[in-house]
Amino acid sequence: MAINWFPGHMKKTQREIKENLKLVDAVIEIRDARIPRSSANPDIDNLLQGKPRIILLNKSDLTEDRVTKQWIKYLTKDDIKVLEVNCLKGDGIKSIKPALLALLKEKHDRLRAKGMVNITTRVMVVGIPNVGKSTFINKMARNSTAKTGDKPGVTKSKQWIKTAIGIELLDTPGVLWPRFEDDETALNLAFTGAIKDEIMDIEELSYKLVERLQMYYATKLKERYKIPEIFENPVDTLDAIARKRGTLISGGGIDYNRIAVILLDEFRAGRIGKISLERPSVENEKLS
Repeated sequence: MAINWFPGHMKKTQREIKENLKLVDAVIEIRDARIPRSSANPDIDNLLQGKPRIILLNKSDLTEDRVTKQWIKYLTKDDIKVLEVNCLKGDGIKSIKPALLALLKEKHDRLRAKGMVNITTRVMVVGIPNVGKSTFINKMARNSTAKTGDKPGVTKSKQWIKTAIGIELLDTPGVLWPRFEDDETALNLAFTGAIKDEIMDIEELSYKLVERLQMYYATKLKERYKIPEIFENPVDTLDAIARKRGTLISGGGIDYNRIAVILLDEFRAGRIGKISLERPSVENEKLS
């Protein structure tokens, strides 16, 4: 599938991130815990210019715990702390302030030495579309200041949000990059909803998702849809799922659009099970 989505406001956001970086002490980058590699904008490292950073692996409730722990170990560096969170429920949110204070200890010590007592930490929040930035900010602010939605591209301009714990957050729109480096990255972003379904062939996307899941999570697929077997051809597996769900048209044919919507919705909601589409190692182990 040829997948790319880079609206004009995303190019503008890249410029604004670079311009506003001098206004903040640190950056919180939110990634999708199911795809920590694919949900990392490769332009971010250059844009952030070595600014202290916390990476939040959001939606960790939808992933295999042991794989997420591997990612935390893999991504952690001296100037980067990595935390697993569930921004919707607030799991892991309380760990963010201590992590920020640890990253900024030297700077805060210098400010206190100059007599400053009440230090406000200003943080920029960045990430790809639909990864949970606005949900995170609302949880931190304990209100609905930032717009949220289950479609990518909801936030279109920067917003400053104050919290009760001495942190001010600069929200930025979700931003992708002009050209995806490989098909797997593009598909992972499409599977998880970072790319608008409206620009996709969701029937083909559902076929690709079945192909991936039956390779690594065949047992979960069988259990969720109560199908007797996984077929060599993913189309046959998709047909079996459609028949179990009754998504048929007159004459007994398959309503592929309907089963595609069901399959994608259930995957994104975690109803198929805890699934990690990427691992730190190059070789994906079979987990069916």
